[in-house]
Amino acid sequence: SGKPAWGAVGSMAMCVAILIAAEFMPVSLLTPIAADLGATQGMAGQAISISGLFAVATSLLIPAIASHFDRRHVLIALTGVMLASLVLIASAPNFAVLMVARSLLGVTIGGFWALATATVMRLVPAESIPKALGLMYTGNAVAAALAAPIGSYFGAIIGWRGAFWALTPFVVANLIWQWASLPSMPPQAANPVGKVLGLLKRPNVAFAMAGVMLSFGGAFATFTYLRPFLETYTGVTVPQLSLLLLGLGAAGFAGTYFATVMLNRHLYALLRWLPLALGAVTLALLAVGHVLWAVALALVAWGALNAAIPVAWSTWLSKGIADEPESGGGLLVAAIQLAIMLGAALGGVLLDHLSIMATLIGGAGMLALSTLIVGNGARLQSRGSA
Repeated sequence: SGKPAWGAVGSMAMCVAILIAAEFMPVSLLTPIAADLGATQGMAGQAISISGLFAVATSLLIPAIASHFDRRHVLIALTGVMLASLVLIASAPNFAVLMVARSLLGVTIGGFWALATATVMRLVPAESIPKALGLMYTGNAVAAALAAPIGSYFGAIIGWRGAFWALTPFVVANLIWQWASLPSMPPQAANPVGKVLGLLKRPNVAFAMAGVMLSFGGAFATFTYLRPFLETYTGVTVPQLSLLLLGLGAAGFAGTYFATVMLNRHLYALLRWLPLALGAVTLALLAVGHVLWAVALALVAWGALNAAIPVAWSTWLSKGIADEPESGGGLLVAAIQLAIMLGAALGGVLLDHLSIMATLIGGAGMLALSTLIVGNGARLQSRGSA
């Protein structure tokens, strides 16, 4: 379709960065949000999981809805919903409005991610797809690295509402960029929800989704509770915590870049060994947990490995379900968001009933199972592809 639309890919990378920032900023602002809206910290924590719930629902429904409209208009509308959500969060008079606003954010997260791979496949030629996906995931890595430290920093200066208001001009700029750069992408054949879930009848897709859920669930069982681990086990101060999380996030750039370079040749090896390596580093954290410099090194390795996993799976999607990228994208995002919710929930149960050690061991166990399911990658390949 003409020359590759790199400007459009760039506008999507920017949208992804703002989305991730908006999704994860409350992690570092939980205390002031809870105090201000008269909620417990646990209730404020639900504000993160409610966006996940709506993201799962939207990612399954969006391929059916989007097939009736020009893709350009669907993406711009989703960005508009994100803007409305941020304004609602920043001005929320009570906890109920905050939950509604976070639900709207979930709609954009689910919708945008579900359509992302399929849209990129329409914007650039086949040989440029891994590079374009890498660019989008770099936006993801930037935001994941900076959202929590910047959120807590600005939250202290301009308040948590100010931190969310500060995101809105970026969304407006992104809307203008999308309007200017996204080409018209006429509707394609309809994709009902049944078709999305029907993909699970294909053995390679069923195995892949089990692998996806175990790797993301295992990672988030650990990631969600890194702060309590570092505070109780390593005994870090808040400035040390911010620096450690920044190091973990910054390492994500290296992981994303490294994965993008290796994907064309070694996709299945990455899908197999990345989760096992991440599980090993998780256990290493427990082993060296009382030594600050060793924990810092382990967290850098953790961040790099963790960032490489989503790039690998979205590249698998463009190969393993090449005939149905829209429905496949919806299914992949639903699996990931569901795994994040369940992984975080499982980690919390282990933390409350056993200990932070149990949480990390549980996460590492799920990651190891993911490696077993992927195996040598043969069962993830569609029968039609080599």
